Amino acid sequence: MMKRGNQMKRIAAIAVTASLAASAAADVNVAIDQSDAPWLGFMNVFELDGSTFVFGSGWGVPDLATSFDDGAGSMTFGPNTIGDPNEFWYQGGRPGEDPGDPNDNGGPGAPGNKVMEANLFQELTGGALSGETVVFSGSILSDTLTGAHVASVFIRDFSSDFSDLNETIVQVSGAGDFSISLDTIDDDTRIVQWGVQVKGVNVWVTDVAPFGDITFATVPAPGALALLGLGGMVAGRRRR
Repeated sequence: MMKRGNQMKRIAAIAVTASLAASAAADVNVAIDQSDAPWLGFMNVFELDGSTFVFGSGWGVPDLATSFDDGAGSMTFGPNTIGDPNEFWYQGGRPGEDPGDPNDNGGPGAPGNKVMEANLFQELTGGALSGETVVFSGSILSDTLTGAHVASVFIRDFSSDFSDLNETIVQVSGAGDFSISLDTIDDDTRIVQWGVQVKGVNVWVTDVAPFGDITFATVPAPGALALLGLGGMVAGRRRR
């Protein structure tokens, strides 16, 4: 049975097990750093079938439906909201809507008109994790997402021109631990990312509560507690 995934705020950006310093064959363990870490966001937008791609673009982390609790060492991710009432984003049919105005579809009770794939991640460039077995692990503290949204954890290894992607992505649900791994390509020009994703229909901001959310926290790898202060430093060694 696949272990479940999660994210947290108070983790080392790269947490390396104590045995890694002594063994060139050891895995590199990555996790979620605290809320002021170098987080990045990216949004892919699809039609309601979930597969017809519309567009993708970088999004600021504040624009993703995330909230951090550094004291509890956790991060909560919910459905994405769009404040634009245009028919591009909402189907209409809400109470009080003007059916002749394409800019009056959105509002409380309006069903979303797009599927949004929100990605929250950290990354290392310049081949910092190239040629490694990268392990991303953590814990889900709670999960109340409905069937309208799915959460996943991922590790991505791709070329700088985005022409080649090497990826492990696993859907997660329910409370429990998760651990995923990826053997990255030994090429110093590649980029490695790790993080979480929530995908589902967009929701008007006042309607999000019934759709639930998912809360992640970090489970440090054995022997890594003493290394949490390393922040973004990588102590791993290459597999050759």
